[in-house]
Amino acid sequence: MFLLRKPDEEAIVRFVAAQRNLPFAYHGIGATRESVPPKGYVADRYRVKLGKGEEAYRRAKEALRGWRQFGTGWTSLHPPGTGIEVGSVVAVLARHLGFWSLNSARVVCTFDERSGERGGVERFGFAYGTLPGHSERGEELFSVEWDHADDSVHYAVFAFSRPNHLLAWPGYPFARMLQRRFRRDSTRAMVEAVGGPSVR
Repeated sequence: MFLLRKPDEEAIVRFVAAQRNLPFAYHGIGATRESVPPKGYVADRYRVKLGKGEEAYRRAKEALRGWRQFGTGWTSLHPPGTGIEVGSVVAVLARHLGFWSLNSARVVCTFDERSGERGGVERFGFAYGTLPGHSERGEELFSVEWDHADDSVHYAVFAFSRPNHLLAWPGYPFARMLQRRFRRDSTRAMVEAVGGPSVR
């Protein structure tokens, strides 16, 4: 949904309530867990190092639980404090040049994979999928990983998307630009949340 002015909290609450019981707006629900996008969707993958060790991983998990990847300065998550539980519905409010957008999504899956073996990888995260009130169709998976082989901690995202309807295709280059901007600012927000190296 595109808006000429910033919606107030009451309008956002109504929007989320109206989306809560609607079906997903795409096919291939859960496909981000297999890292294979459905046919006809554009895939994006990115990964950034957040730090090293158990404390960095703990902070990274807490950052994801708090949706800190949306602390970009131009995006915010509503309602604040929503738990990352399957079925949770959220709205992402974004400020653009002269207008706002409000997009709805539902948590599809969560995971907390632990490996006590030397050389193993622990992963924590979740995926959410778009609802009819989103300008795009698709799914996005956010995860943090702790590789015991070198003690490194990374933030990773895998997403697939396409415009939600035919009329949106002319604006798709702008949407792709926003996705690249979110990738950059989201990684910076996660790095700051964990206290790792700066991202340029």
